Amino acid sequence: MPHFYKQEKTLAKLKKTKVGKLSAADIRSMINKKSGQAVAHNLQEENPTEVKDWISTGSRWLDSIIARGQLAGIPVGKVVEIAGLEASGKSYMAAQVAANAQKMGIDVVYFDSESAIDPTFLQKAGCDLDTLVYVQAQSVEFVLETIESLLEMNESRMLFIWDSLALTPAISDVEGDFNPQSSMAMKARILAKGMSKITVPIANTQSTFLVLNQLKTNITRSPSEAMVEPYMTPGGKAMIYAYSLRIWLTGRKAKASFVLDDHGFRIGSEVKATLKKSRFGTQGRQCTFKILWGENIGISDEESWFEAIRGSKYLSGSGSWYTMDMGDGTTEKFQPSRWVEKMQDEKFKERVLSIMDEEVILKFQNRVGSADEFYDIEGE
Repeated sequence: MPHFYKQEKTLAKLKKTKVGKLSAADIRSMINKKSGQAVAHNLQEENPTEVKDWISTGSRWLDSIIARGQLAGIPVGKVVEIAGLEASGKSYMAAQVAANAQKMGIDVVYFDSESAIDPTFLQKAGCDLDTLVYVQAQSVEFVLETIESLLEMNESRMLFIWDSLALTPAISDVEGDFNPQSSMAMKARILAKGMSKITVPIANTQSTFLVLNQLKTNITRSPSEAMVEPYMTPGGKAMIYAYSLRIWLTGRKAKASFVLDDHGFRIGSEVKATLKKSRFGTQGRQCTFKILWGENIGISDEESWFEAIRGSKYLSGSGSWYTMDMGDGTTEKFQPSRWVEKMQDEKFKERVLSIMDEEVILKFQNRVGSADEFYDIEGE
């Protein structure tokens, strides 16, 4: 037998030699040595799968329903989708998230495929334009490759906002003709490969990927299935699997759903947010709030708190007046029409937040009351 065959056989035997029972720490050490980087973790200690930080959406009610048992928001280190119908507030929410991320010291890179972002709009939402990086999304491949490169080179946390996936073409779309059959499923295939490459680096760098998407009419299923789920999102199944959180925005067209100024001009609209997927134990939860897109940009947050606590035992109504138990033996009377004005009272505001945490967060966590109170919006 040639010498090199004997040598390989000896090495193979050594590799298979048992050294006794390995501890979990020994196994992790061996795997990390083999990988050349930290890929095996003790889940009792700091690890990339744990969400350690959240970026506020701008709506406290929405932040309260995202993660079971806590006040949360957009999870740092994860891939998140905000999808909605036209004019439902996707870009407005993204701008609010971007502004909140910057306040946390997170770098923001905004990929825009629609060339529709107005700098003034971003400023009014609270964004710092000097540090926000705006990029025209030339193609799906360009967006994914740019994110991959930045994750490798930048040591700080980043928030990538993609506005929107639905309107970003693949390179084959740009270079090809207008026949949809010529590039069928190309974008979905690119995304499937791309997400498999960047999902782990996003977690390891504690960065966040916020994907804005469009809700399309579901014509691929039977009429009975379409009635249950009338909408779908572009991008294929790979994106749906990659998302840790999916927020769908829908809005009513009725006049009552609009926010009007003193002269009757529309300056905002009411939006319903539904958690279509949540790895935080809250799938199916819903809330409503109003988005302002007039002179002031952002979410009319405090105004929605009244709806969040309306069913509380600490609140009773008689005609156009409500009475709130302040928790210290006193009560406060108010009218819903004066709610925003009433919120200027710090004591009243603190009591509202306390009730809201109990009604929205703790009762869901402890499964108190009827499930319909948490999943269904009245009048839907």
